[in-house]
Amino acid sequence: MAEAVAGMLQRPARSALTTLGTVLGIGAFVAVLGLTATTSSQVNSRFDALTATEVTVEDVGAADGSFTGMSFPSDAADRIEALNGVTHAGVYWSVGLTDSESVRSSPVGASVTEQESQVVAATPGALEAVKPTLRAGRLYDDYHERGAVPVAVVGSGMARRLGITTLESRPVVFIGERPFTVIGIIAEVRRKEDLLLSVVIPGSAAKEAWGEPGAEAPARMLVSTELGAAAQIADEAPLALDPAHPDRFKSVPPPDPKTLRTTVGADLNQLFLLLAVVCLVIGAVGIANTTLVAVLERTGEIGLRRALGARGRHITGQFLAESAALGVLGGLVGTAAGALTVVSVAVARQWTPVVHPATLVAAPLIGLMTGLLAGAYPAWRASRVEPAEALRR
Repeated sequence: MAEAVAGMLQRPARSALTTLGTVLGIGAFVAVLGLTATTSSQVNSRFDALTATEVTVEDVGAADGSFTGMSFPSDAADRIEALNGVTHAGVYWSVGLTDSESVRSSPVGASVTEQESQVVAATPGALEAVKPTLRAGRLYDDYHERGAVPVAVVGSGMARRLGITTLESRPVVFIGERPFTVIGIIAEVRRKEDLLLSVVIPGSAAKEAWGEPGAEAPARMLVSTELGAAAQIADEAPLALDPAHPDRFKSVPPPDPKTLRTTVGADLNQLFLLLAVVCLVIGAVGIANTTLVAVLERTGEIGLRRALGARGRHITGQFLAESAALGVLGGLVGTAAGALTVVSVAVARQWTPVVHPATLVAAPLIGLMTGLLAGAYPAWRASRVEPAEALRR
């Protein structure tokens, strides 16, 4: 060990450059596993914040032909919002227009075709549940719903197609021959992005003009919940809506994000671990090359030691100790650098850093194995040097 340390300190710059490859490889290894665990945790929280707080209730009362009309009661939103854990709830459906009806921004002139537009009837709670961000105006409320007031909220895409850029002129959209005053323009939504290409009107106004939704386009309820309440709300909703006929409703709970989260984590692991292996291979080649050059440069030293009684195994042990020490040093520095990278990225992104303790323990050991493997051939070459030939050089 003393000879190995002396050999490394004799050429400190070369030793530092030799360990750089191992530092990069081990650092990448630790950073990859840490960032993968951290991002997987962040993916989980993102799913909890969006997908895991959404419940959809479908009207299946007309599916078996035993019931016609809309199964949702008139106070459906109040019944669901009374459940603990519900933030917003409302009923919505697509309004079925006839072939002669279209959406226009003036009584006559060009219209937006049915393929380019969608008229959605929704109660105020459904609009709140999609978490909209308004570009102008406001959303309609319970007053408009109770009075079947002909008002509309349009998505940004639909507003652009209709040429509506401001609400100062009190624009009107014509659905068929029926005028609806535009009171709001939605810039973006966190749920149901198709509303950006839709005209949204109060459900009571839609019923008054076109009747209740039929089996072709049944009504649905969108429920926004607090974290952790979605599964329970999905179980309770049918009974809360109609205790006598809960079978007329089908609750769709949020999907379990575990499968997708696992897939994302596996993909990240495979991609970045490949990069870490490449760095480790580069580090191993660097150690092997430097150790082999050191053997050639120190032929006289090796010959002198052999002449003084050192055997082949002593020479092998010396050079293996040097390469192993370089590997361990690179592993320790790389472990620290990788952990620091994980913490820095997590702090910058306001995430919680996650690094498994086993990763920190295994990384220096991997550096040790890399050094031993890289120094095996040069150490063998050094042990084969003949003393007389070495001293002659």
